[in-house]
Amino acid sequence: MNDGGHGRRELAKFLRSRRQRITPADVGLPAGPRRRTDGLRREEVAVLAGLSPTWYTYLEQSRDIHPSAAVLDSLSRVLHLTEHERRYMYLLAHGQAPQTASDSPDRDTAHDLVRCLVAATDDSDYPVYAFDPTGTILARNPACTVWYTDFTDSSNGYHNIIWWMFTSSRARECFVTWEHDARDMVAQFRAYHASHLVIAERGRLISELEQRSPEFQRWWHEHDVHSQHGRIRVLRHPERGPVRLRVAVLHPADAPSVSVAFHLPESTTNTP
Repeated sequence: MNDGGHGRRELAKFLRSRRQRITPADVGLPAGPRRRTDGLRREEVAVLAGLSPTWYTYLEQSRDIHPSAAVLDSLSRVLHLTEHERRYMYLLAHGQAPQTASDSPDRDTAHDLVRCLVAATDDSDYPVYAFDPTGTILARNPACTVWYTDFTDSSNGYHNIIWWMFTSSRARECFVTWEHDARDMVAQFRAYHASHLVIAERGRLISELEQRSPEFQRWWHEHDVHSQHGRIRVLRHPERGPVRLRVAVLHPADAPSVSVAFHLPESTTNTP
């Protein structure tokens, strides 16, 4: 739960408020006589959601019980919650938002938006690229090709920065502190791997990386975990030599599963 009793109390209030705005007609029930409360009764919500009326009553009384994801999704359906309301309910109940399926109907639209965002940086001298949680590059500006590589030119089927990091000699030339950055990349990938459902594509990537790279295999099984974070990278520019850049990773509100990495000269980020 989110902050123990506080999360339970807020969840109880939220469920009551959503229950009271749903009319019997909204869910195909007769209004009936002697209805003294606005909206649905607790017993009606429980029956429609496939729950015990007593258990649901405990939930609205902020008792110390722990609804599963299946229960929350059933309540979301009965209470006609919007996606924002559903995510809020999950945050109150579990302390984190529900997982978003990788094949979400809005995925293509979100990726198109991110590509337009990255394209707006085409005139920048510094790299900008967008990637999904598995490291697949979704968009990059021309400077990214200069500082890193052209991720759209991939003969192995992976347009993926993690694959490139461990299988390309160019990556070891590009990253002045290659081992430090590669280990950090593995730790971030493992954090994502633990919090999302296993999918075949990601399993194949991990398996092939373990076969291709002894370093990846060793560091993957060390189980180090890092969340996504801003950091300093020292990249070797083909003309300017080693340059310290601050990487700022942003998550567009309309595409929360996508990250956009902006690179800024370290000197400009230290200005008061």
